[in-house]
Amino acid sequence: MSESIVIAGIEIPKADWDATPASVQALVLVLSERLMHIEEQLSQNSSNSSLPPSSDTLSKAKSKSTSETPPKEKASDPKESNRKDKKQSRQNDTKSEKAKGFGFYPVEECNIHHHIPSSCVHCGEVLSGVDASPHRHQVVDIPPLQLSVEEHQLHQLTCECCGKTSRGVLPPEVPTTSYGDRLVGFVGLLSSGEHRQSHSMAQSLLQVLFNLEVSRSSINRMRTQVSEAVSDPVEEAIGYVQRQASVHSDETGFPQRNRDGQNPENRKGWLWILCVPMVMVFHVALHRSQQVSKELIGEGFKGIVHSDRYSAYNWLPVEQRQVCWAHLKRDLTKIAERSGVSKEYGEALLARQARLFRWWHRVRDGTMRREQFIDAVEHLRRGFKATLEEVSAFDVGTKEKTPLAKSVRTLREILKVESALWTFVYTPELEPTNNTAERGLRPGVIWRRTTQGSQSKKGSEFVERILTVTSSLKLQGRNSWDYLSEAIRAKRLGLPAPSLLPIPKPQEPLMPLALPQASDLVTT
Repeated sequence: MSESIVIAGIEIPKADWDATPASVQALVLVLSERLMHIEEQLSQNSSNSSLPPSSDTLSKAKSKSTSETPPKEKASDPKESNRKDKKQSRQNDTKSEKAKGFGFYPVEECNIHHHIPSSCVHCGEVLSGVDASPHRHQVVDIPPLQLSVEEHQLHQLTCECCGKTSRGVLPPEVPTTSYGDRLVGFVGLLSSGEHRQSHSMAQSLLQVLFNLEVSRSSINRMRTQVSEAVSDPVEEAIGYVQRQASVHSDETGFPQRNRDGQNPENRKGWLWILCVPMVMVFHVALHRSQQVSKELIGEGFKGIVHSDRYSAYNWLPVEQRQVCWAHLKRDLTKIAERSGVSKEYGEALLARQARLFRWWHRVRDGTMRREQFIDAVEHLRRGFKATLEEVSAFDVGTKEKTPLAKSVRTLREILKVESALWTFVYTPELEPTNNTAERGLRPGVIWRRTTQGSQSKKGSEFVERILTVTSSLKLQGRNSWDYLSEAIRAKRLGLPAPSLLPIPKPQEPLMPLALPQASDLVTT
C-alpha cells in the first residue's frame, strides 16, 4: 500500500502531495486552516462556548439531547424493573396532580357564595339540610384599579394686625411632588431588570391600568428619585458582600452612551455582579480590568472568589480562587470536537471531568463522605495535571492557527490556574461552578438586548441599583414594590432607608428545663 497523509481532515496519497508544487501546497494549507476555523465557528453552541442555550438551533438542541440521553437498558432483575415502574408511576401521578392547577385560597380570604339546590334534579322532591363539605369552586379576578387622589388645599389668610398674608404648609409626610411614594416605586419596579419597561412602555401601562397620563420626563425624574432613595442600602449591601467567606463574580457587556459627556472615549461598558446567599450586587463600569475587580471585591478580601479564568481576577492569590468547571467543560468540549491529537486529549480530560462530577454529586447527596472524595480526587488530579503538562509541552508557533495550536494555548492557560480548580474539594460549602453568578446576570443581559444599554452615567447607576434591589429581595422572598415605596418615603422624610441585608429569622425561645419538684422525689 502506498503511504498516505491527512490534509484538512482528508486522507490523500503522499506521492500526490509530494508531486504538488510548493506554492499550491502553501495555498492549500492556508485555505484548510481558514476552513477549519470557519467550521469551528459555525459549530459553536452552548456546550462548547459561552453562547447561551437560547442561541442553539433546533437541530443542535436535538442532537445535544440525544447524545446526552443514554439508551434505556432492559432490567435483568424483575424486582428491579418493578421498582422502577412504581417509581415512574409515582412521578407521573405527582406531575398530573401539579397540572390540575393552583390550590385553593383560604376561606377567610374569600367572598363566599352558597348555591343550594331547592329540589331534587332527578324526581323533583323538595330538598332540605346542609352539606358539611360542599364542592368548592373559586374564581380569581382583578378588581378595577382606582387611583387614590389626595388634594391638599393650602389656605392663605391676611393678618389684621400687620396686614401680611400667611399660607398653610404641607405636613412632612405629604410629598412636595405630584406623585406619591407607591406610584414612584411602581415606576421604578416597571423599569427593573425583571420587567424592563422603557419610558414609553411605562407610559402606556400607566394609561391602561390607571388612566393616568405621565410624561416621559416625569418617568425619568421618578426613576432618578428611586435611584437616590436606594443608594445607601446598595452601598451597605456591597460592604456586606465584601465581608463574606466566598463570593461568585462575573461580568458581561453593557453599553453606556455619552449623552452626559461621562464617556467621551465611547468605551464599552460592563455589568459586573457579586453574589452571596440572599444578596446580589451589580455594578456598571467602563472597564473590564483588574482595577474594577479590586474595587468591587475589595483589595482586602480574605475569602474565596468563584470566577472564570479571565485575567481581571489574577490579582487574587490562587488559593483564594475557585475557577468555574462549567467554563472549563465548554473549553474541553471544544477541544474534543477538533480532529487529531486535540480530540484524543480533549476526550481524556472530559472523561476525568465527568468522573469528578459524579463523585461531587454523591458528596452533595450525602452518599459519599468528604474524606473519601478527597482521596479519590487526589489520584484524578495527578492524571489531569499530567495531561495538561504533556500537551502544554508541545512546540507550537506563536502565530500558528492549527486546531492543535489552539488546543495547546487553551490548556496552557488552564495549567496556570490548575490549583484553583480544586478549591471546592477541600473547602466545604463551595460549589465547583460559577453558575450562580451567570444566572444572576441573565436579567441584565436581557435588559441590554431590549434597551441597548444606558444613555448616561446616571442611567447606569439606576441599572446597577435597581438590579441589586430587586435581585436581592427576590432571593429573600421580600416584596420589591413595598420596599421601594418605603425607601422613597424614608428618603423624603430624612430617615434611614430600609436595609437590603437578610432579615434574621427570630429564634424560638428555648423550652425551660422541667426540674423535678420536691413532691416528685422518691426516697428509699
